[in-house]
Amino acid sequence: MVCRMFRLEAEVDKARRDLLHRRLRDANTAASPVLRALRGTPAAHESPLHVWVSDANGRLAGGLVGHTWTTWLHVTCLWVDEAHRGAGLGSTLLTEAERLAVTERACTHSRVETWDFQAPDFYRKHGYEVVCVIPDYPPGVTEYTLTKRLG
Repeated sequence: MVCRMFRLEAEVDKARRDLLHRRLRDANTAASPVLRALRGTPAAHESPLHVWVSDANGRLAGGLVGHTWTTWLHVTCLWVDEAHRGAGLGSTLLTEAERLAVTERACTHSRVETWDFQAPDFYRKHGYEVVCVIPDYPPGVTEYTLTKRLG
């Protein structure tokens, strides 16, 4: 029997985090022919996609922050200032992000996560379908993951 000693640590360490990400990426690439084929291509890297809307005075009225990776748009944040809600700005932001993802980045799908008190119905109205529901994340709130086929 071989006895091994290990030291367990719980600390934030950016250098080790980056090393872990590289090693996981390498292991995933070795295990997946799909990821192996992506390696070294432009599609292998996340590319930021941001869309902004300003009011007549140049102040931020809303925005969408996301990124594309492979053939997917991932919407991470969509926000419209309360004073401008109901004017269709959220729809305009989402539609423009989807258009850019399709026409400039060859995306075929989109995904988003949202909480029950935020916008699941907004995304459903725009053709997104719920693919995952996580109750009590955080406690008392339900998180939804929704996806949509673009194009």
